[in-house]
Amino acid sequence: MAGLFATTAQSQTLAQIVANLKDPAPAVPAVRQAVAATVPAQPKVMVDPVINPQLLARARASFDRHRSSLRHTDIVGITDFSRPSGEHRFFLLNTQTGRVDKHLVAHGRGSDPDHSGYVERFSNGFGSYASSHGAYVTGDYYPGKYGRSMKLAGLDASNSNAEARAIVVHSAWYAEPEQVREHGKLGRSEGCFAMSYQSLQEVLQQLGPGRLLYADKIA
Repeated sequence: MAGLFATTAQSQTLAQIVANLKDPAPAVPAVRQAVAATVPAQPKVMVDPVINPQLLARARASFDRHRSSLRHTDIVGITDFSRPSGEHRFFLLNTQTGRVDKHLVAHGRGSDPDHSGYVERFSNGFGSYASSHGAYVTGDYYPGKYGRSMKLAGLDASNSNAEARAIVVHSAWYAEPEQVREHGKLGRSEGCFAMSYQSLQEVLQQLGPGRLLYADKIA
């Protein structure tokens, strides 16, 4: 997993952040050093710099903190609520290759009461209709109001009510790309990660149950 958050030379800041997150390497005996010197270094995984370096570092720290709650570590979902809803901000990061797939995703209307397209606040409260930030573990698929959907469970104090609030990943007409073309932004959910039908199929196929979904906003 350490390779997941390695970075290209274009992002020195992220490299420094990640270096600080890693556990210090134990001392290696001289004999092992000599043997290691004959083994070619493994190439680093290059992560697409489209993801904000600070957000990526937070996701890495969250992954380390909640690793015992995850069944799979090959794909990590990261949502950048610093970006407006008219931009791709739901990322699927392949931890083995560094590939990033991008999708549109709506936020809760309680997070954006004036419908500006930007998340202004988060809430974990019942009836807030707001998005919550923090780490989620993806759950089972189920047939919901908008069709096939995926359950979520919050892992942090900031989103601990996610499951009880029925915060899930689902498709919705107001999260289709046409909304951006016509209005410059998506519609709003009641706190769920709502996306287009096509995006949902890809997310369900790649992310699936038992993986990390991290959402936050960089001020």
